[in-house]
Parts: sequence; structure tokens; C-alpha cells
Amino acid sequence: MAAPGTGPSRRLVQYVVVRSDLVHTLAWPLGAVITQACHAATAAIHLFYEDPDTQEYLSELDSMHKVVLEAPDVASLSGLSETLREKGVAHKLWVEQPENVPTCLALKPYPKEAVHPLLRKFKLFK
Repeated sequence: MAAPGTGPSRRLVQYVVVRSDLVHTLAWPLGAVITQACHAATAAIHLFYEDPDTQEYLSELDSMHKVVLEAPDVASLSGLSETLREKGVAHKLWVEQPENVPTCLALKPYPKEAVHPLLRKFKLFK
């Protein structure tokens, strides 16, 4: 039996879900939308900094793995946030201020298999 920490490392993923209508319908500049995703990801890392998965994720800076998914609109993003909250999945819903507009959310890093089923209906952001 291998000593702890000597086997293959777990694949931790930070999922970020961004409203695609911001780009495709509301014509936000792509840079502004990317900024929203960066805010959410940074906030989630900050909020859950002491979490063991977050610490493990940060210890491997050169191999961090993020997946950016798209939510079609504010209703689907808000619905996802509520589902994640009900399931106890740690995340940060980013609400742009002062407009008070939910734009995206980011989960703390999780093993992929722990949260992927909850995100299955969301496709890669295009």
C-alpha cells in the first residue's frame, strides 16, 4: 500500500458558471464578462480558503484546473445557485455592483465527481 500523498493526486476542479446572455444578447464586452468570472473565482477561493480541497488546489499552482460553463440567463444562474445551496455545495454567486446584477458563480475547488452531476445540464461556455 502506498504511503499517503505518494499515489496519484485527485483531480480538483473549480467550476465557474457564466451567463452567456451577457455576451450574446446584452452585448457586454468579452473582457467585462471575463472580469466577472475572475471576480467570482477569486471570491470563492477567498471565502473557502481554509477548506482542505482549496488548500490542496492552491498547492499545485501550475496544474490548477478550471471549467467554465454557461448559463443561458439570470434565471438559470439563480436557480443553479439555489440548488447548490440546498445541496450544501460551497460557491459564490457574483452580483455586479452597483447594478445588483447576478453575472456568474464559482464553486470552491471540488473533486470533479462530487459536483459534476449537479452541473451536467450546463455546457462549456462558447
